[in-house]
Amino acid sequence: MKHVCMLISVADINAARKFYEDLFGLEVFQDYGKNIAFTCGLALQQDFDWLVNLPKEKILRKSNNAEIVFEEQDFDGFLDKLKEYPDIEYLGEVIEHSWGQRVIRFYDLDGHIIEVGEDMKMVIKRFLASGMTMEEVSVKMDASIEDLTKLLNS
Repeated sequence: MKHVCMLISVADINAARKFYEDLFGLEVFQDYGKNIAFTCGLALQQDFDWLVNLPKEKILRKSNNAEIVFEEQDFDGFLDKLKEYPDIEYLGEVIEHSWGQRVIRFYDLDGHIIEVGEDMKMVIKRFLASGMTMEEVSVKMDASIEDLTKLLNS
């Protein structure tokens, strides 16, 4: 068995497609009109209630029980790009997790939580550039040197 994609409900397939293409640079793999699949494994579905045979009122907005996660090498550049979307509703400011990764969370056009985090390889590089040793980075990130090295070499 293999995982195929994550499918999310959208009210307006064209607006959602533009949002994900423009903000995240996603590329369309298949376009079936009311269903669009991106090469990354995310798919959008308009008329989700019809697809899953549920009443419209059962399709919840802002259920806050899952998030779509992206990592970005140029995190600061992404934050600048995000400012071009004045209607974005944020779930707070940029936070830095205890392991050092900076993240921002916000809702997409249809109330799905999006998390964009700093690429983990970039977090390691940032720590090393600041003068930390690999041993110190390992402790800070609560990960083995072996795992960190694998990530750096991937």
